[in-house]
Amino acid sequence: MGERQDKFSGTMDVQEAHQFDIDRLTAYLETIIPDLAPPLTAEQFKGGQSNPTYKLTDKAGRSFVIRRKPPGKLLKSAHAVDREYRVITALGTQTDVAVARTYGLCEDEDVIGTMFYVMDCVDGRIFWEAHFPALEAAEREAYFDAMNDALARLHRVDPEAIGLGDYGKPGNYFERQIGRWSKQYLADEAAGRSAAMDKLVEWLPQHIPEGDETSIVHGDFRCDNMIFDAEKPEVRAILDWELSTLGHPLADFTYHLMMYRMSPQGFTGLMGLDLDALGIPSEASYVQRYCERTNRSGIAGLNFYFAYNMFRLAAILHGIQGRVVRGTAASAHAKQMGSMLEPLATLAWAQAERHMAEG
Repeated sequence: MGERQDKFSGTMDVQEAHQFDIDRLTAYLETIIPDLAPPLTAEQFKGGQSNPTYKLTDKAGRSFVIRRKPPGKLLKSAHAVDREYRVITALGTQTDVAVARTYGLCEDEDVIGTMFYVMDCVDGRIFWEAHFPALEAAEREAYFDAMNDALARLHRVDPEAIGLGDYGKPGNYFERQIGRWSKQYLADEAAGRSAAMDKLVEWLPQHIPEGDETSIVHGDFRCDNMIFDAEKPEVRAILDWELSTLGHPLADFTYHLMMYRMSPQGFTGLMGLDLDALGIPSEASYVQRYCERTNRSGIAGLNFYFAYNMFRLAAILHGIQGRVVRGTAASAHAKQMGSMLEPLATLAWAQAERHMAEG
């Protein structure tokens, strides 16, 4: 799939804990995939994704992706591959949003041991850093515009019209999310307290912008969660719908927009880079293009949305730090992520201060 062969940094042999009966799987796939050409070869994608994901290739060279719940006892709401399948299928069959073609959801655990779904393996390129270093400066603006367009297309979709009106709770998104992450932050005493986070817990609920909207939100829209065409600036498939739900489109857009306010170190952002020299549109220009595509005159209170999204990320890092302190997440990566909490919380509070300064 282009310069990096897949979303998860390459494939490997199927791990022992995640093995399955290939013949039984093949028999099932033959019932849902036209012209499947057995035998199939199976590889497992590398990476830390929570749902084991496999690449299957048939004798004719066609490739498919299997995404399954992991084996073992799970929380009821966790690893909801059926939700991923539902949103990708609805978008793929009823809208112009770029997603992989799906073939079926298998809820029969006798096939490979857990629920799974099947979709096409989309060829193309993935860019892992927000400044798209593999491109020339003259190319970058068109690729940024393609990202912008892909997200705007998603936010223009009417959930009710494609059968996703019950895909999440409509309305009061910021109030519910701020309450959830504040409660989680305050409850985890092992991770300690942050002065910036304490201020944000108090400040955010009091400054939620007026007006409410509901759309399908991706939840983790970043450049490395999409596959671009191998030759041209076109998004062929948006990946990783695990966090998708019904929510406020401006929460989703400004999460993506955070790349402009985040450092390239640690957060894979653009802050401090010479955007003009790189051929990357300015934050203001990028916002304007999104607004044009979603019929908005502008985004009032932009700094609030940045403060909210950074607070949410910082709360997640606070939880990781708590697990490090308790000894349930001892990896170097977990410790590194926990160490990023305070700088991010401080940056989030700076956005709140900018919001207040603008009146």
